[in-house]
Amino acid sequence: MTERIAYTKPSITELEVTYATDAARNGWGAQCYDYIHRLERDFAAHLGVAHAIATSSCTGALHLGLAAIGVGPGDEVILADTNWIASVAPVVHLGATPVLVDILQDTWCFDPELVEAAITPRTKAIIAVHLYGSMCDMDRLTEIGARHGVAVIEDAAEAIGSAWGSRRAGSMGAFGTFSFHGTKTMTTGEGGMFVTDDAALFARVTTLSNHGRDASEPRQFFPTVTGYKFKMANVSAAIGCAQVERIAELIAGKRQIMARYRDLLSGLDGIALNAEPDGVTNGAWMPTAVFAPETGVTRERLISAFKDANIDARVFFWPLSELPMFDARPENANARDIAGRAINLPSYHDMGEQAQARVAAVITGLLKTR
Repeated sequence: MTERIAYTKPSITELEVTYATDAARNGWGAQCYDYIHRLERDFAAHLGVAHAIATSSCTGALHLGLAAIGVGPGDEVILADTNWIASVAPVVHLGATPVLVDILQDTWCFDPELVEAAITPRTKAIIAVHLYGSMCDMDRLTEIGARHGVAVIEDAAEAIGSAWGSRRAGSMGAFGTFSFHGTKTMTTGEGGMFVTDDAALFARVTTLSNHGRDASEPRQFFPTVTGYKFKMANVSAAIGCAQVERIAELIAGKRQIMARYRDLLSGLDGIALNAEPDGVTNGAWMPTAVFAPETGVTRERLISAFKDANIDARVFFWPLSELPMFDARPENANARDIAGRAINLPSYHDMGEQAQARVAAVITGLLKTR
């Protein structure tokens, strides 16, 4: 049987191993934060923001940021119906109400017109999730947020390498969050990052992220608020430091894989891949194929075909409103429809042309047998 093709896995070199080994041997006591602080500094520099806080996950970073801006019971937070549960879970845990709106057919990010229509006096925040590397319309969203006095937050978990014009994903909102999970373009194993240019917000999140201990408090182990434990481990941060040094290479590799898929599938009708409008850069974290309705290709057929070819593939995110813990939103037609005829394609860092050709052959075969 042909070798199994993984859908994603990280790129780990001797540099990551060297840094992680050093952290494991020497990163204790007075050195226990050295790699963490270095990662925060280097990632902020890459992004072009003033402040960064390393966290145990992107979910934790989002939770910290939402808590710091005061999201709580009685508030509403607007986000796209098409999302992984991690983007909405902190909203629910803080006692606020998620308001799920439909997505656009091309970028798969939420429709700014529907976002504005969903704003009420209870709206506290808008979470712009840059899905699979596609960028939300940040010009429109920041204008809407400013006019209504609502914070616009960027969940850039899937958007390392993406940019809106010259500004990198995650650098434009009141704050941004990133994921360094093992599936992401850059990894620390598990981990994330909170970023912002707002010094006061940075100070609040710093306190919340360290069990509520204010850096200016002279008394040892004397929290001033009830905070959280969402800190990253020093060993994890060491891996991240190596990845930041290689980040241009990692982003370029993802974009090369995306370009190769575009070339391999360019002659086929009835299929659309990740959008990259003029002036926008798609970091291509997760190449995704959406099949036109007239092809008759469904999620179930895709799963079966890839399984038969010994290839891992991920389904397009189910609409949150189809999950049992949320209210149904049948009006979100695009979110419901697209998920039923789409698939994420394998895109691990060292994926070669032969493996991509095998993936493309499965898609070609499905379109020929419709």
